[in-house]
Amino acid sequence: MKAIPYGRQNISEKDIQAVVDVLASDWLTQGPAIELFESTVADYCGAKYAVAVNSATSALHIACLAAGLAPGKRLWTSPNTFVASANCGLYCGAEVDFVDIDPKTYNLSTIEFSRKLQIAAASGKLPDVVVPVHFAGQSCRMPEIAACAAKYNVTVIEDASHAIGGRYGNHKIGACAFSDMTIFSFHPVKIITTGEGGMVLTNKKELYDTLVRLRSHGITRDPALMAGESDGPWYYQQIALGFNYRMTDMQAILGVSQMSRLDEFVTRRHLLAKRYDRFLAPLPLTLPYQHPDCYSAYHLYVIRLNLELIIKSRRQVFEELRQANIGVNLHYIPVHTHPYYQQLGFRAGDYPQAEQYYQEAISLPLYFGLTEEQQDYVIDTLLRVLQ
Repeated sequence: MKAIPYGRQNISEKDIQAVVDVLASDWLTQGPAIELFESTVADYCGAKYAVAVNSATSALHIACLAAGLAPGKRLWTSPNTFVASANCGLYCGAEVDFVDIDPKTYNLSTIEFSRKLQIAAASGKLPDVVVPVHFAGQSCRMPEIAACAAKYNVTVIEDASHAIGGRYGNHKIGACAFSDMTIFSFHPVKIITTGEGGMVLTNKKELYDTLVRLRSHGITRDPALMAGESDGPWYYQQIALGFNYRMTDMQAILGVSQMSRLDEFVTRRHLLAKRYDRFLAPLPLTLPYQHPDCYSAYHLYVIRLNLELIIKSRRQVFEELRQANIGVNLHYIPVHTHPYYQQLGFRAGDYPQAEQYYQEAISLPLYFGLTEEQQDYVIDTLLRVLQ
């Protein structure tokens, strides 16, 4: 069997032609494709504003800055995430802390969040920003998170890097119905791709204006925001310390084209996930739990090995699957266990649910182009490995 990756982009002839058309146009960057992509995503999600950038990491960074995160302030997030969800706080000079995960959804635990907020309030160390991560494409319990955050005046930034195309209740993820901002990723293994790329969505005009400036060097051409009078139509001023986080028009138009198939992509992922559920049910595994209020984008399909019923270690199972040309992966090493975060004072044992999850988890291949024949091979191989 040819190698099967855990995730892979799906690029159509229409996608390719869209990029070629932009390459032949007058605009390769800062052109009309950017605003078209932003409006396409915002309209789909039901948000007022969107700001496209060169990665979800950049999106998280400028979202934190727009929220006022700075030295002396604090950000909380989940330990079960890619490091960018926490690093964005450090980029701003803020302190970072974590909230342990729900053992069923692997998302930030609302019970732990509420408990930790009460303790933080008593000690005068409340967070300024919380970044709930919609792990594997399934939304966190956003109404509860929003209610807790509002009680303590905490800004909510949804890290929905896994979750475009998903829903919480009647709200599409990205609508910012329960948050101040939402972040998307368009990396090739995500639901849609722009190669590299990210986006911030918000319903607040003041945040949008700040995000746009931070994306492009902190520069404005708006005379109303300038110090003194404008020198003329060519004039601009840098009024903040911003960055070059801009997306190109080639990436943006690829995103526009991919958006036309977003629902198709997610539907296919659900069908494949249900096949996994059906055929893997007899095995000594814990399958992904789906909360009834959520419609996942199914970025990942993560199993947990019931190691007490298996004679092999997780590493043995993982390596045997890899040897069979199945590109399984691991999402995620708990952020607080990385050496850099250990140097900041975090220790093993700080977040036991995330650490226990990590000891048992394996991500199986799941992507739009995965065939049933390939999936059957994954299932049959897993059955053989676990015997």
